[in-house]
Amino acid sequence: MFGIVPRQIWEKLNPPDPQNRCTWALRCLLIETEERKILVDTGVGDKQDEKFRRHFEPHGDDNLLQSLAQLQLRPEDITDVFLTHLHFDHCGGAVRRSTEGQLVPTFPRANYWTNAAHYQWALQPNPREKASFLKENFVPLDDQGQLRFLPTLGAEWNSWVDGISYRLVYGHTEAMMLLRIPLNAGYLIYCADLLPSSYHLGQPYIMAYDLRPLETLREKEVLLEETLAEGHVLFFEHDPQLECARIARNERGRIVIAERLQLSDLAT
Repeated sequence: MFGIVPRQIWEKLNPPDPQNRCTWALRCLLIETEERKILVDTGVGDKQDEKFRRHFEPHGDDNLLQSLAQLQLRPEDITDVFLTHLHFDHCGGAVRRSTEGQLVPTFPRANYWTNAAHYQWALQPNPREKASFLKENFVPLDDQGQLRFLPTLGAEWNSWVDGISYRLVYGHTEAMMLLRIPLNAGYLIYCADLLPSSYHLGQPYIMAYDLRPLETLREKEVLLEETLAEGHVLFFEHDPQLECARIARNERGRIVIAERLQLSDLAT
C-alpha cells in the first residue's frame, strides 16, 4: 500500500499485523438529491469464498446494506451506483448471490456507471491486475442491462448529474474516475485510489498496485494543488480513521492535514 516507502517509516502510520497486513476502510458514499439516491462504490461484498477471505480478511461490524437500512433505505431505493473502477474492493458489493445461487445486481433498479475504456480493460486484464478484476463483480451488471458508460473526455472535470462531475485518471489503473460533489461552499472530492488515505498525501506515498506510478505522481500533484487553491474537501475511501479533510501547505512546503472532518461536519 505504500510502494517504495520503507516499512520502518510507514508502519508508524498504519501498524501491520504479523502477516504484514494493514487495516483499511472500505468507505462508500451515499449522495441524495431531489430525484436520485446515488451510491459511490460498493466495497468488497460478501460473496467470495473462504480462500479469498483468508488472503484479505474482511472484518468489522459495518455492512453496506445494513448501513443503508439504518437510513431507512432498501436496495430498491438506490437509483445510481457510480463505480470509480472495477477492482474487487470497489465493486464487489455491486453484485450479490441470490438465494438460488445466481449472480444478480444488488441494487435492482439502479443504473451502474463506469466507462467503456475501463470496462474493456477489466474484461481483458493484464497479468499484473488480473487478480483485482473479478468478472463476477461486474459482468452480471452488463448481462442484466443495468450498466451505463460515461464518455471518456479529457483530463478536466466533466459534468454528470445534479452538479456532480467526474475526472478520469490513469496512474492507478486505466481510466479510473474521481467524483466532485458540490457543497454549500466548495466541493467534496471522492479520491478513490488516487489518494486512498490521508497517509498518501506525501508524493512518494504511491501504492505498489499502481500501473503507472509516475502518472499517479503527476495526477496527485494536479489534484492537491487544485484542492489547496480552491479549498475543497478530500474524501478518503480507505483511510481507517479519517473520513475527509481539508489540507494546507506547512512551513516546510509539505502538504498536510489542516482540518480533520467527518461528513456530518459538512453543510450540504
